[in-house]
Amino acid sequence: MIALPEVEQRILTLRQTLNRHSYLYYVLDKPEIDDTEYDRLYRELETLEQENPELITPDSPTQRVGDEPLKAFQSVEHPVRLYSLDNVFNMGELATWQDRLQRNLSPEQHGQLDYVAELKLDGLAVSLIYENGLLVRGATRGNGVMGEDITQNLRTIQSIPMRIPVTGDMHVPPRLEVRAEVIMPTQSFLKLNEQRQLAGEPEFANPRNAGAGAVRQLDSRITASRQLDAYFYAAHFLEPGEAKPPQTHWKTLDYLQKLGFKVNPGRQLCRSLEEVQRFIEDWETRRHDLPFATDGAVVKVNPLAMQDELGFTAKSPRWAAAFKYTPEVQETVVREVELSIGRTGIITPIALMDPVFISGSTVQRASLHNFDELEKKDVRPGDTVRVQKAAEIIPEVLGVVLEKRPSPAPDPVKRPEACPVCLSPVEQVAGEVAIRCSNPTGCGAQRKNRLEHWVSKQGMDIDGVGPSLIEQLVDRGLVDSPADFYRLSVEDFLTLERMAQKSAENAYQAIQASKNRPLANLINALGIRHIGKETAILLADAYGTMEALAQAGLEELSDLDGIGPRIAESIVTFFADLENQNLITALRERGVSLATTPQSKQVGDVPQTLAGKSIVMTGTLPTLSRTQAETLIRTHGGKVSGSVSKKTDYVLLGEEPGSKYSKAQQLGVKIISEDEFLALIQSPPV
Repeated sequence: MIALPEVEQRILTLRQTLNRHSYLYYVLDKPEIDDTEYDRLYRELETLEQENPELITPDSPTQRVGDEPLKAFQSVEHPVRLYSLDNVFNMGELATWQDRLQRNLSPEQHGQLDYVAELKLDGLAVSLIYENGLLVRGATRGNGVMGEDITQNLRTIQSIPMRIPVTGDMHVPPRLEVRAEVIMPTQSFLKLNEQRQLAGEPEFANPRNAGAGAVRQLDSRITASRQLDAYFYAAHFLEPGEAKPPQTHWKTLDYLQKLGFKVNPGRQLCRSLEEVQRFIEDWETRRHDLPFATDGAVVKVNPLAMQDELGFTAKSPRWAAAFKYTPEVQETVVREVELSIGRTGIITPIALMDPVFISGSTVQRASLHNFDELEKKDVRPGDTVRVQKAAEIIPEVLGVVLEKRPSPAPDPVKRPEACPVCLSPVEQVAGEVAIRCSNPTGCGAQRKNRLEHWVSKQGMDIDGVGPSLIEQLVDRGLVDSPADFYRLSVEDFLTLERMAQKSAENAYQAIQASKNRPLANLINALGIRHIGKETAILLADAYGTMEALAQAGLEELSDLDGIGPRIAESIVTFFADLENQNLITALRERGVSLATTPQSKQVGDVPQTLAGKSIVMTGTLPTLSRTQAETLIRTHGGKVSGSVSKKTDYVLLGEEPGSKYSKAQQLGVKIISEDEFLALIQSPPV
């Protein structure tokens, strides 16, 4: 298709506008437009690119998230080795480090020695290569010499520019390597752990582990959902061109910032070690107010020529050191071990403690995670315990101060034999540490938590219907299952306490709006065991409709990338349950969309030439992206499946196909090309 010049110009303008607003929002934290306007511009660009695929470029905002999961990461060699840093833990060790520096420098150089102090971000170091301003490769540190190519995942991080957003008259080297620390902000970490807890999955111990796991996902859509951030701290001019490399580390940070890269806000040029010490002491308390975790400060010699002269040991630069703050640990008394019942019935012991101020906030509760952990630490009511914040965020009981245990010693906390809410027997699946209530439908705590999960942001996103409102709706017999939300009227809300006309109308409208949420939200909202937001996205993309997912077999599900046997079994078990089948039926009858896009958009004037057909894609298509092909399949009534089975009608074949191609040949499934596919959606075979 030949695009009109005005269309090409509009696409270019939209890209520049969107990139500028992303830079203002994610790097400068100074947004000029709201999310609604940004989304409108994004959708316009997406539509124009889908109509003119030959105009899509790698640096388009629409190309941040890949269409298809990778099969494996490739090893790549770094152009400049990445080193780890030696740690120091007090000012005396920092002074010793400076003494070693000075022994390797001349007396004249001592007077030229200054430092840059930066907050130490608790994340994952990555190397990124830009050629003529375009991001061409991103890799993990690995062993420093070789890393893993994770370009597809790093492109999903909004603060990493896909093209250098040059400002002013800055010269950009034809080939530039920059280093960044990828982190998971505190809010992203807390949200992720909340989602995992609701899905019955183990929580991450700290943001670093969660972030490191996110960038190593084979499916970049999962990485994108983790909402990571990145701060840049180094540059190597692999091919300088007209650009003149800075002569100091401080000027390197300034140069990166002027190019549009996000740079650590906690940094200072220090003329002496005493200034470094004041920087460290000043941030020891202030760091608790930051939106990310930091556990120390990195101190670097400022002149780059002096860095070169000082050189490296076998594993670390001599010219840099990482000062680590001592974790703040306080003692407090456990008054009670509460048993909390989650949405999936997991019973979690929670330590309720005397209030204690730690790392910038007051702590009164700390999860003991499971009964194995509780028994290992032997925490009992009345015990004095040592508490810290893991990664300065999550309250954590380190252990009991046994010499302060009351006499006579309190009894140990026993594993429950019955649910503390509904008194049903508990159960424990072989191989799992979790103890669960065995009554998922009759337990009031589980029902209440399921309803709260249904209306949550990661569920059906029903704004204004919170826990207190749900409690009243349940107590009055108005809501028992999620489908009951969709038969409520404004008058029903007006019967509740402290509910005005406007609030009742808003709650009703929010519920009605949720009927057309994406299929991934609906799958997640159902509360299937082991299914969180990320897995729900995979399932929605693979099946397209709730009906198709409900009919999927154990083997077919297990073959999907990212879906193991345990998750597959959980899905099959869920949809085999009569009560869950009735829930799906009730949702359909009350107008909730059970497909990737609302049915009205799927049918309309588009001929349903693929109605009832299951299609699997493999390889790279000549002109269509994976997203474009999936959209065509679904809008013409077909189902996109992630694995080949006897029920598959067609395998859409592209270049460099995977194992799905071989399996299709073995099963005798019809294999079609892109041209045959395009002909098929226009006129189905008789």
